[in-house]
Order: sequence, then structure tokens, then C-alpha cells
Amino acid sequence: MKNLKLIVNLIVITSSLMFFQCTSDYTAIPGQDGIDGVDGVNGVDGIDGVGVQQCIDCHASEHRNEIKDAYVLSGHATGTSWARGESGRCARCHNNEGYIDLLSGMYIEVDANNDPVLDQYGNEIPSANFDGYQVSHNITCTGCHAPEKGHRSFDFENDGNDYALRNIHPINLYIDPMVSLDMTSNADPLGLSNTCINCHQPRNSYPIPSGTGDVTITSRRFGPHHGPQSTMLEGIMGANIAGTTGYPGRGTAAHKTGASCTSCHMGETTDGTDGSHTWEPTLNTCVECHNNMTAIPEQITAWTNYQTLHDLLVTKGYISESGSVQGGNGGNASSSNPLVVPVSHAQAIWNYKTLEEDQSNGIHNPIYAEALLKNSIEALQN
Repeated sequence: MKNLKLIVNLIVITSSLMFFQCTSDYTAIPGQDGIDGVDGVNGVDGIDGVGVQQCIDCHASEHRNEIKDAYVLSGHATGTSWARGESGRCARCHNNEGYIDLLSGMYIEVDANNDPVLDQYGNEIPSANFDGYQVSHNITCTGCHAPEKGHRSFDFENDGNDYALRNIHPINLYIDPMVSLDMTSNADPLGLSNTCINCHQPRNSYPIPSGTGDVTITSRRFGPHHGPQSTMLEGIMGANIAGTTGYPGRGTAAHKTGASCTSCHMGETTDGTDGSHTWEPTLNTCVECHNNMTAIPEQITAWTNYQTLHDLLVTKGYISESGSVQGGNGGNASSSNPLVVPVSHAQAIWNYKTLEEDQSNGIHNPIYAEALLKNSIEALQN
């Protein structure tokens, strides 16, 4: 019996020593490195990237920083026009969010009763949100470009680079939706300049004077309202008064057939203050066609007629020195102070305002500009 108790005690003591040894700290003694294992099988090579360098060329910080530096010099980034962007009517071009909403196709113009406003053909008019916007932001990268949609194709070599622009398709004009404008040309095969037409076109505020008899003008802003650059380039939407100077065919201007909005206004910069996203014309582009040009001209040769037209309109009391249309009793034209003139004189006013608002001093379309000027002068003098 005593032997049995002794054996049990020895087992207990031995177990305790084993437990203590397993849980106590110890210092390992370094041994000799083992033999290296056998290398694994090589994996399958991945597919080579396509056009990766093209992505880097545009999306690298160095390239983007140059664009940002140019952009801050532009009228899209500066100025006071964005103050109008809270209005539902103006936001489509004067507010970054309004412009995006316009292209979304989700909104139309409505009246005070929230009923659709129809164009002259009985169709709804695309718009920004007519409820308006609490804040107006200037046009930024995300206005013209759609990062959420991306490129239409990454095969730039065959399909061209669309720069992920929101719209590159032809535009139906506000002033006449049956007229479609397409800036596609040899210089712009994808129609990137169609982005510009969305806003740089006459608004639908006033119709072009036509017919016979008198025309009643009830606003000092009578005219194409700020944006006829694209229609001047196309050679349309002026009031084509009959006269001794012939009008060119539509779309025949050299700056339309051999150049484009983007090629002239977004070419390679000369010193960082023109071209690219400043949208200032650059001599680097001009000399591709005008080989001997050393400086961009400020106006066409026939532009002296612009001052003549201005002075005639002022003398007749139709406009002020600053160009605002005057009413019959002096002061700005309005519904209570309208200007009533023969249709040919109203057309001359329209042409003056078109050329003024175009802001190219006739350079967009020299032949068309000259015809509008000379025939308008003749109409006022006869």
C-alpha cells in the first residue's frame, strides 16, 4: 500500500515538472541553416497593357497642372457671368451644375405655372433645372468632361480621343431647333468642337426680324444674346438683308472647313497665356495655314464698316453709344418704351448686335461678316 502511494506521488511530481518546463522561458540555441527548398513553377505572364502611356500622357500630374494653370486665365474660370447661374433659365450655360443638368436631358423650360414652354414648332425646350440653383459655380473640368462616364473608346489610334467630353454630337440650335450644327471637320474629325456649340450659340429670346412692315422691339438686349460664335462661323442666323454684297454659302468659311473651335482656341501655347485651356487663339495654330503670319490680327480688313454701322444706328436713335437698343422715347427699349422701325432697320440692328456679340471682329467668318456689315449700312442709308 505504501508502495502504491509512493508511485502516485512520483507521478504527480513528475507531471508538475513537465508542465513547468513547457511554460517556462528558454533561449534557443542557433542551429545550422537547412537546405533551400525547390523553386516553385513560374506563373503565366499577364496580358500586356494597351495604350497605358497614352493614359499617363494625359492623366499625369505634370500634364494636368499645365491645364489648370491655363484654365485659371480663361473666361470660364473668371469673370462675373456665373452670378446669373442661380436662375433656371440662365443656369444651362452660367452654372457648372446647370450645364450638366442640361445635357442630362432630364429638364425642360417651364412657365410660371410649371407648364412646358414650347418652341416655334410646338416642341419642349431642353433646359437646366428650371427651379433654379442655390449656388452658381463656374464651368469646371467636370462640366465639359464626364469622369463618371469615361471615354467612349480607348482605341485612340483608330477611334480618336474624345477626352471623355459630355457631348460631341451635332447640336439643334435654340433659336431654330430645326437647324442642326455640326463642327466636325478635317481639323476636328470627332466633332469635339460641338461641346462649344452648347452655349456659344444664339439664345431663343428674340426671333430674327423678317417679312415686311414694321418691327416692334421691346428690350435693350434685342439680338442674339451673347453667344453667336458658332452660327457666325457657320455663316447663318444673321439677317441676310438684300444688298450689293453677296453672302457666302453655309459652312464654307475657311475657319470652318480647315480649322475648328478646338484647333484655333486650344492649340499648342506660345507662352502659357494662349491656347490650351485659356481658349485664347494661339499663333502656333494660325501659322499652320497662314505661313507668313507673325501676329494674330485684331480684326478683318472690312471691320472699319462696323464703326460706320454703329454710328448710323446711334444717329437714328436706335442704339446708345454703348450698344443698348433705345426705345422710341429715348432710354432703353422696353415694353412701355418700344422701338418701332422698318423691318430692314430692325435687321440692321440685329446684324450689329450679332457682330458685336460674336467678339471676333469678323475673324470667325470674314466674308459673311463683311456682307452683313455692308448690306446693313445700305439698308439704313436708303
